[in-house]
Amino acid sequence: MTSSARAPQDRPQPRRRDARQNRERLLTEARALIAVNGVDASLEEIARRAEVGVATLYRNFPTRDDLVRALYDLALAELAAVQGEIAAADTAWDGVVIYTERVAEWLVADPSLPPILKRMSTLDPGARPGTDFEAVIAALVAQAKKDGALRSDVDAVDIAVLVTMVGSLGGLGDGYAGQWRRQLGIVLDGLRAADKPRAKLPGRPLKGKEFQATVYGLTRRAKRAARGPGKA
Repeated sequence: MTSSARAPQDRPQPRRRDARQNRERLLTEARALIAVNGVDASLEEIARRAEVGVATLYRNFPTRDDLVRALYDLALAELAAVQGEIAAADTAWDGVVIYTERVAEWLVADPSLPPILKRMSTLDPGARPGTDFEAVIAALVAQAKKDGALRSDVDAVDIAVLVTMVGSLGGLGDGYAGQWRRQLGIVLDGLRAADKPRAKLPGRPLKGKEFQATVYGLTRRAKRAARGPGKA
């Protein structure tokens, strides 16, 4: 069979694959830019980084809010995958550890999540797609307390707040983000019942000079960002 006689159904497949890849690149670059500039990040810059035209961006996401919704749906799908790991945990406490580790890691790895979640709360304030997950975590926390592994005076919201605090390190630069497992270890020690053993903390604390260098480095980056590209 010559190339001109190729079956018609074979020809559109590369275009469909290219379209899917374009969409994935747009989502990846949108996440990266929103992490730095928030949900009002330049759509033109997102398209440029994804190596597609602006028309391609608008064909996939007719409005900025459509892009935000797509990122939000993607985040929910990633979070839902954690439920299987929690369900397979040997004990409720192990499930709490898995929950805190996965969510903190998720937030550290993707600093775009807080601004996306904030925008979604204004776009659709009545939506509660995470209700099922919240119920799973509430039941997990209740069982861990019943087992005597988790201190009795905390609840699921306390843990969610603490995980969010640890996850926020991802928005402060690599010097802080590398510390999240150690800080989470301290948080878990605080959550564990007093008579339970404490695991050795992972990693090491930042030295004073390292901490200062991280802070000043962030300050320099912030100043450069404020001046805009191409300005020293």
